[in-house]
Amino acid sequence: MAEVDAAKSLMGLLNGITQKLYYDRSDVTEELLRRELFAHLPHEEFRALHERMRGLLKSIATADMDHAQLEAFLTAQTRRQAGGGVTAEQAAALSRFWKSQRVRVRESLLAQSRWEPGLRGLSWRVDLRTAARGEADPGGPVALVELELGRAGQDSQFVCLEFDESKVNQLLKKMSDIQESIDGIAHRS
Repeated sequence: MAEVDAAKSLMGLLNGITQKLYYDRSDVTEELLRRELFAHLPHEEFRALHERMRGLLKSIATADMDHAQLEAFLTAQTRRQAGGGVTAEQAAALSRFWKSQRVRVRESLLAQSRWEPGLRGLSWRVDLRTAARGEADPGGPVALVELELGRAGQDSQFVCLEFDESKVNQLLKKMSDIQESIDGIAHRS
């Protein structure tokens, strides 16, 4: 019976940590979890358990571990010595918890990583101006770009941009510079 209660408390702890980390529940505090689930544990012992489970959940979520990766990771964690590892019961609870929560945590992480408003659509065309009466030079081609921007669950907003040839070249140069910076960072990692 005590083993069942311990497993339920650990699942509650994992759920509480996930609520705080991935679902922005600021009302779920470390103290609340200790008081509700592990009141019998000394404060420092609970803090160590909380931090260990929090760290493991972050590692599992960041890697978006599938079943095989999770089992290998948890097996390695159960073999660790000196306070950093987990018991077989804790590993089993982590495995059950992750199997039931993986999709929701992944969706939450994706939602947190999106910029708002987001780009929903882009359309463009190039127009050639014609000379008006009495105008000798109509000018060069003009690129018209329409961006559709929006937040989740809201109507789109549209932004129209007009570029002459020099502005298009400046934009392409800036985009090339950004790509070089990204490539430089990606190759260093």
